[in-house]
Amino acid sequence: MAAAIEIYTRPGCGYCSAAISLLQRKKAEFTHFDTSTDPDLRQQMFDRTRPGATFPQIFIGGTHIGGCDDLYALDREGKLDAMIEGATA
Repeated sequence: MAAAIEIYTRPGCGYCSAAISLLQRKKAEFTHFDTSTDPDLRQQMFDRTRPGATFPQIFIGGTHIGGCDDLYALDREGKLDAMIEGATA
């Protein structure tokens, strides 16, 4: 069973687009939260991370991964596929 993946984004964010692109290439299913459509989503993201967090913010299986650079680093280290499949990295 695949892990739940959540990504918080904002429009016009190149890092958000890059993170979504990687997840799509991995054929990972994810829940996308566009924080521009609902201010409560932005607050929810800050509550789960920290105030002042940058975009995107990504969670896999409830674990806070961080942003786009962190997601790509996990992929380079060969850990992302296992996380997506629900294993621990």
